[in-house]
Amino acid sequence: MTLQVRGSDKDRDGDIIGLCGVGWRHTKAQAVSNIKLNPAAYLVSVGGRSVYVKVGRRNGGDYLTTAADSYSPNNLDNMPDC
Repeated sequence: MTLQVRGSDKDRDGDIIGLCGVGWRHTKAQAVSNIKLNPAAYLVSVGGRSVYVKVGRRNGGDYLTTAADSYSPNNLDNMPDC
């Protein structure tokens, strides 16, 4: 099952700490776990363009990002707050 992301939670540094959609809200840890089990767990769709949310690694830690497609409105950083 794929959940459509409608917003993202960000900390004061702008790091993504959660995702949300209609009727659901997941922490970063929940989302990372779900993506590792199912790479198609979350989808962002804006303006007819869709990308999956994926897990990246930086400085030994996981982070949430979208597949690169050079279309900024579907970037988690640019989504409305949950």
